[in-house]
Amino acid sequence: MLVAREVRKTYRGGDGRALEILNGVDLEVSRGEFVAIVGESGAGKSTLLHLLGALDRPTAGSISLDGADYGSASAAELDTLRNRRIGFVFQFHHLLRDFTALENVMMPLRIGGQDPAAARTRAEGLLRQVGLGERMEHRPQQLSGGEQQRVAVARALANDPRVVLADEPSGNLDLAQAERLHHLLATLARDFETALVVVTHNRQLAARADRVLAMEGGRLLPVDRVEVGG
Repeated sequence: MLVAREVRKTYRGGDGRALEILNGVDLEVSRGEFVAIVGESGAGKSTLLHLLGALDRPTAGSISLDGADYGSASAAELDTLRNRRIGFVFQFHHLLRDFTALENVMMPLRIGGQDPAAARTRAEGLLRQVGLGERMEHRPQQLSGGEQQRVAVARALANDPRVVLADEPSGNLDLAQAERLHHLLATLARDFETALVVVTHNRQLAARADRVLAMEGGRLLPVDRVEVGG
């Protein structure tokens, strides 16, 4: 469903020299599959996630979702793709502080043109599924870090995306909150039949994935599950 072929990404350093971050990445993620990507800081994991999410364009290679190649899409088409077919969960939840949890989850639906009543019904259902049925009218500052991140997960699922991309989603949470989020993410792909790609340093989260890949030398390499689990 989500396919990357020979993806390369090169930046120019301050001295004008080319700095190759990704060196021919290949990746296929199927519907309902949970893939974890691990690796050292600066290895290119987040860069790859931005490319998969159509937030940036590769220097070379191709990325497609359901057979639609990003490279042939206009900026407007990529905007629509991100809003309707890709969900994002970041280390910092990026919730709108002046809006309630319910309004935050409704936001992508309203941007996509859904009427308020339908958007509200969908958002309420998602918040109940992530365990926040009693916290819908709370603003982000009234929620714990783990609760805020669960709101972010619900928001990522609002438009029933084909793929959800998560970048260090539990990086700022304590152990108990992180474990609850890990359980939620592990069931997300199966329950919503959504492809899930998570970049993480957390071994417990990676161990829950169907498949673990390591970013090394600008490429993705398979990781033995025994190694991940320790």
